[in-house]
Amino acid sequence: MENPSRRNVLITGGAVGALGALSVATPAQASSLWTWSPTGSVAGAGAGADPKGVWDDEADQLVASLLERGVVPDVNRKLAQWTKNGQTLPSGLPADLRDFIERARQLPSWTDQAKLTQAVDFNERRGLYLGVTYGFASGMMSTVIPREARAVYYSKGGADMRDRITKTAKLGYDIGTANAYGANGEMIVTCVKTRLAHAGVRHLLPQSPHWTSVADEEKPISQADMMVTWHSLPTTVMQNLVKWKVPIPAADSEAFLHSWQVCAHMLGIKDEYIPNSWSEANSQAKQVLDPILAPTPEGIKLADMLLNLATIVPGGPLRYVTKPILGALTRYVLGDEIAGWLNIRRYPLWDTIFEVGWEPFVRIREGLLELEDAPGIVQASYWAFDEILRVAALLVLSGADYPISIEIPTGNNPDYE
Repeated sequence: MENPSRRNVLITGGAVGALGALSVATPAQASSLWTWSPTGSVAGAGAGADPKGVWDDEADQLVASLLERGVVPDVNRKLAQWTKNGQTLPSGLPADLRDFIERARQLPSWTDQAKLTQAVDFNERRGLYLGVTYGFASGMMSTVIPREARAVYYSKGGADMRDRITKTAKLGYDIGTANAYGANGEMIVTCVKTRLAHAGVRHLLPQSPHWTSVADEEKPISQADMMVTWHSLPTTVMQNLVKWKVPIPAADSEAFLHSWQVCAHMLGIKDEYIPNSWSEANSQAKQVLDPILAPTPEGIKLADMLLNLATIVPGGPLRYVTKPILGALTRYVLGDEIAGWLNIRRYPLWDTIFEVGWEPFVRIREGLLELEDAPGIVQASYWAFDEILRVAALLVLSGADYPISIEIPTGNNPDYE
């Protein structure tokens, strides 16, 4: 039986965190010329075209046709019945959509099942750290990725952030399950539905005068944009685990990367853009992610929406997760500059608890430090870390309607029509 605390942590990380990975995401554009070589990709070769000018033509043409034919509401109802990777597709789907999904649901030829199995074990043992980094490194980082923030804000998902993050929770949770890519898992379904949703956003968002008035691109969610979002997830997560000195065997590190490489492929990212190692991932991220982080009015509003999810949840010694707790954790993980961009105020008590207590907390969990040998503030706050994450999971999921189904959008944010 799956560890329920691990499940809560991963759902929390996905929900607060994978803002850029599902339903509507799209990051900003790097200003520099594309120089990363496809020889460093899982394909080992490629045309080397700048990914800022490459999208997902097959999915885009299909979904544009579905929208123009007016069949998307019926398609969404039928696809809601498709929940497991190995499940037969529902009857009555348009033939062109059925053919696309049957192709898109196939794992890449380079999939290593042994590594996927190892990744499951890694997720089980490192669930707490992954939850924190998915949620407060990856998720809050998405609000300072300009293109992503604008796309989220003006597309349909921006109208109901609780519903949106509940749906995005599926990515962070599904990838960590024991059968993620297996017949009884849901990761393939989540990725294919996300790919279709992205295509819907590409078709609809350019029709929004609010988005076009602030966008620096004619069409959102390019291959470069998707790779920026991808780097805000596994690359950023691994960088934080290394920074916190979490002991990670090489086999675990490679397996975790591989699970996300497969995810990238299933989301429609071309193999020539998917890094084949952490070294290549860090190199690519320095070019496409690091230079484009910046505040936007939309991102600041989104960050405030996320922080205001803080609420009272009954049960447990810590009965609420407050905005100061979420704000201080964001500042600790992402740093003062990004916290300043997002207008996150300083909270001296919680800022100090995270700054002084988190790394010793990690050391205690890893058996490298005895609790009684830690500073007093660490001893006092140690158990609060687990409780904060537990309650954060409850507050996010309290508004969820199950089963969660990712859908092709039929319009943009109705608040900005």
